[in-house]
Amino acid sequence: MIVKEATARIKINKLLEAAGWRFFAEGKLPATIRLEPSVTIKKQDIDALGENFEKSSKGFIDFLLLNEKGFPFIILEAKAEDKSPLIGKEQARKYARSQNCRFIILSNGNLHYFWDLERGNPYIITTFPTPTSVMGYQKSVPDPKRLVEEVVNDDYIVLTQRPNYAAEAAWKNEAERQGFIDANSLRFLRAYQKKAMVALQNAVKDGKDRFLFEMATGTGKTLTSAAVIKLFLRTGNARRVLFLVDRLELEDQAKKAFHKVLANDYKTVIYKESRDDWRRAEIVVTTVQSLLFNNKYQQLFSPTDFDLVISDEAHRSIGGNARAVFDYLVVA
Repeated sequence: MIVKEATARIKINKLLEAAGWRFFAEGKLPATIRLEPSVTIKKQDIDALGENFEKSSKGFIDFLLLNEKGFPFIILEAKAEDKSPLIGKEQARKYARSQNCRFIILSNGNLHYFWDLERGNPYIITTFPTPTSVMGYQKSVPDPKRLVEEVVNDDYIVLTQRPNYAAEAAWKNEAERQGFIDANSLRFLRAYQKKAMVALQNAVKDGKDRFLFEMATGTGKTLTSAAVIKLFLRTGNARRVLFLVDRLELEDQAKKAFHKVLANDYKTVIYKESRDDWRRAEIVVTTVQSLLFNNKYQQLFSPTDFDLVISDEAHRSIGGNARAVFDYLVVA
């Protein structure tokens, strides 16, 4: 047991450091890891803890991760390798509440769960989140009720493209209206696209967090996706969206399509072209294949980087209809 406890502690230490958390101050940067709310650890303490991972002379060994101001931010409930991380779930919840922490990591060194107490149940992660990613995540508090109650009319996208279109003379003049629409590339939702949006809102109302749209080729799946993206971003139920395509040539196509209809409110980038500043965008486009290669998704992104994942043309039916899977990550 002692060996397993020590091994788990060593693995967790390395995962924390790899994610950018600090056991000790580095220059002007303060330590961001404490083992108890009131205990500052020394280098020799790290080695001593290996002899008894869960029972120390300084108390039970939970990691308390601090934000940039030194306040409690994340509770990391650590268990020995032969124990399920989830057995510490309720203990961690109680401890998190006492420290006014919203986030919890449950880990035994090999298996890890991330838990946002305000957004659902713990879900598996393969790397620990970085301080920056979780701090950004904390600023977004989802409100499914806002999403459900958001009015989506046929001009939902047009109101982003040209907010005051209805007041313009060319729109008011029926003889000029179609020319005005064409000249400004205004994209109105069709009846079946609005119906799809209502179906999604009803699914959210029923507590669903995954949606499948199946639409024939040429029926405006990308425009429908743009409406879904706007719905989640506008209502505060997502901060950033990951849009997956299945071919390289579709990356640029998707980026141009979203830029055309959403650029006034939201920025779209292709990940491989914006590796250094993709976090400044609300919509990130990449291929499924590039993320599957060598499990790159887990290496590039933390579990808090995206709140909504859309997989475009994830499957194809016998009839050739394209399918889009919308995975709402508020409840994972």
